[in-house]
Amino acid sequence: MKNIALVFAVVLSGVCATGAAREPAFAGKFYPADKQELARFVDSVLAAAGPSALQSFYPPAAVRAIVVPHAGYPFSGLVAAFAYKMIDTGYDLVVILGTGHTMRVRGAALLAKGYYETPLGRVPVDEKFSAGLIKASPLFEDLPEAHAGEHSIEVQLPFLQRRLKKPFKLAAAVLNTDDPALLAEIGRILGGKLKGRKALLIVSTDFSHYPSHADAKRADETLALAIKTMTPEFFRLTSRLLLGKGIPELGTCACGEAALTAAMTAVNTLGPAQFLELKYADSYDEYPAQSSPDRVVGYLAGAFVPAASAPPAKILLALEQQKELLKAARAEIKAKLLGTRADRERLSADYAFNLPGAVFVTLTEDGALRGCVGTVEPRTTLLDAVRYAALSAAFEDRRFKPVEKGELEKLKIEISVLSPLKKITGAGDITPHKHGVVVVRETGKTAGASSAREERRSGLFLPQVWEQIPGKEDFLDELCSQKAGLERNCWRDAGTGMYTFTVDSFKE
Repeated sequence: MKNIALVFAVVLSGVCATGAAREPAFAGKFYPADKQELARFVDSVLAAAGPSALQSFYPPAAVRAIVVPHAGYPFSGLVAAFAYKMIDTGYDLVVILGTGHTMRVRGAALLAKGYYETPLGRVPVDEKFSAGLIKASPLFEDLPEAHAGEHSIEVQLPFLQRRLKKPFKLAAAVLNTDDPALLAEIGRILGGKLKGRKALLIVSTDFSHYPSHADAKRADETLALAIKTMTPEFFRLTSRLLLGKGIPELGTCACGEAALTAAMTAVNTLGPAQFLELKYADSYDEYPAQSSPDRVVGYLAGAFVPAASAPPAKILLALEQQKELLKAARAEIKAKLLGTRADRERLSADYAFNLPGAVFVTLTEDGALRGCVGTVEPRTTLLDAVRYAALSAAFEDRRFKPVEKGELEKLKIEISVLSPLKKITGAGDITPHKHGVVVVRETGKTAGASSAREERRSGLFLPQVWEQIPGKEDFLDELCSQKAGLERNCWRDAGTGMYTFTVDSFKE
């Protein structure tokens, strides 16, 4: 497997003048050009992947979609095999959402007619299904030129040709837009078209490009955790926050982010689902003879399978993780008081700490409130959010003087990790002791530096406040007046926006 010589190049030909035939463009480059050699390679990695222990819980027929890498076979072929080993051996239709590396496209660029070809033979396009997508939305376009020099679709086909035991038809699209609204629409349409079909959806994407071996592992496993929330917005936010961490040489977290985002929506459209990570490795793990640990590409294989209910779109922390975050909050406050610097890494070895987090840190001293600051929506990683909120609660809560050295040992720290906000229509949607509440009100125009602007006032009570104010009307009155600076009964006004959230809270 490792001794196959590959020459990596972008080939700008391969679609004939009719736009209906996509001939092999990467045979002999990303995978063997010889038919027998190609078949032996694919069969060997499928055998090496072995049966997954997960197959006893999730039979092949349950697999709705898979995520597979698309690099040269010596680099990512074995990783891809772990996903292909999970699938059934017969489908009427296979839909591949690939990465558009060579041409910018607005939505999903289809090869809507003809066939794709590899040394193992031709795979016909499902022209009726493709035409149905084009008819459903202008976001689906027949653009064979987007497939001409693109490898992300082609390299998946030999695996399907060897794994599937009966002929199948293909719907192939490449995507690269970063517009979440367009991707959501693509996913909803595709999911709707797949309902009732004996079909497999494939996402062709590599993960991190081109950090170190150690940084790639942390970034990629963090992104895998984000996928497990089955929330495309959370997945995309995770990717953005990882890119913002300043990891050397990290150019992208997933080159097929657009394809994966659309696919998550499509899978959700088919019903509650969960994501199973099957195999992770990077280019140095798989092909050290032609790779450096200083500059790698990450590869992930996974499967989407049905679930009894949708997973919670939030971070679930074990007891030891809670203890680590409390320690981090205290260390941050202590370092500030001593004039030292708390130890920080760009990415934590605990992947959950690298996910987006909205957090409040509450400080008490002898049972009395000493500071409470946080964010309503995630703007940083969970660990960074805890660090920020701890410092702000100790030194920037304007209701209290800054914490002094002599108080450190007396302080008790509580961390509240917030769920996503949910807009509600009124107080009837609020459950005391369960929900925290946010009120938001536009109060009119105010003079700005260059022009008038809308002034917004808002306030938040954590669910813990119900312990002090158990009555719902009193709770909301105090929220409006005490925290938002509005009239006490503003929550009764239709012009006031109201949101609920829950928290996972833990303390020293």
